[in-house]
Amino acid sequence: MATRGTNRPRALLAMGAALGLALAAFDLVGGPRGSASIPPDAVAVVDGVALQRVDYERALEALASDRRAALDDTDRQRVLDRLIDEELLVQKGLALGLERRDKRVRSDIVASVVESVVSEATTREPSDADIAAFFADNQQLFARPGRLRARQILFRVTSSVTDEQALARAADAVKRLRAGEPFAQVASTLGDAPLVELPTGRIDPATLREYLGPTVARSVEDLAVGIPSEPIRSAAGYHVVEVVEREPGGAPQLADVRDQVRAELRRRNEDAALRAYVDELRKSGDVRVRQPAVP
Repeated sequence: MATRGTNRPRALLAMGAALGLALAAFDLVGGPRGSASIPPDAVAVVDGVALQRVDYERALEALASDRRAALDDTDRQRVLDRLIDEELLVQKGLALGLERRDKRVRSDIVASVVESVVSEATTREPSDADIAAFFADNQQLFARPGRLRARQILFRVTSSVTDEQALARAADAVKRLRAGEPFAQVASTLGDAPLVELPTGRIDPATLREYLGPTVARSVEDLAVGIPSEPIRSAAGYHVVEVVEREPGGAPQLADVRDQVRAELRRRNEDAALRAYVDELRKSGDVRVRQPAVP
């Protein structure tokens, strides 16, 4: 309990760090400085910067959630004092130019502004009409990839098995398979055990690449069902692959992917809002660029 009490002042100071940065930044761009009175929606004014009542109450709620007993006047005064101390420290940090010299501070400020802009766009939920129109224009984005069921025989190239030997066994396996010999029999007679067995069910192209690697998976993309492939070289050796079944992909119905469509539309709206905000800052700001010298 003693440790917890010792850490509480530091926790209270950290509680409103983002608030302090935002208030100080507001002060830099023209906040009310030198006001003789405290605004009705504020609890204090620190060197012209108003500490908002809503933020004070939020800090009280945070403290109360960590306490079993109700807060008393001493607790409330302590929270107010910590907010005032924090604001003084933030203003001192800005006076020292930390927002220019400290990369972490700069990063936090940028992240806070981005979050503020994006949160405004997030609160505007896309309408059903917006979702339907976006889906109609981007159906391919939500299309389900085709799936397949495949099996393989691996012929390893090792220190004791040359490339030519492995290729000869693979070619013999293809010949025997196409002559009608059972796949399992050829695999047990000529093949080597793979590092990882292919799943027995239908899998998508991405999963197939994970198991076979990109080179072998690409060779299987257009392979006809029931026709063993020619030997395909990989880092491990040669593969003979047979596609047992294909399930074509296709665009789903909107009702089946509505949540994904809404999430993607919201993400794009957030990106567009941020881009428009930054563009407006560029237009209103004085930005001068010295082009690098052309060698």
